[in-house]
Amino acid sequence: MIEEAYTSASAHEVVMTGRNNMDVTGVLGVESFDSEEFLLQTECGYLGIRGNNLHIKNLDLDAGRVSILGEFYEMSYLDDGSPRGAKTKTLLGRLFR
Repeated sequence: MIEEAYTSASAHEVVMTGRNNMDVTGVLGVESFDSEEFLLQTECGYLGIRGNNLHIKNLDLDAGRVSILGEFYEMSYLDDGSPRGAKTKTLLGRLFR
């Protein structure tokens, strides 16, 4: 069922070079960011990235691309794979617990 929800979202990719350079495509928006955490809205759901000394190298939302530099510790999708918009209230509720 999750495969069906995101099969058409092939424009989303995460490419990490080493542990300090990450390029993300298929980005719809940057919800929040600071030197320790980024929250990106992507074609495949919300993507949380945690680390140290994180900063934006390049941001082009028209093309859906974000490049981040820093030392990465963790990366995870913060939703359950449901199509975008279906669980917005519960997702935001989980983020602000």
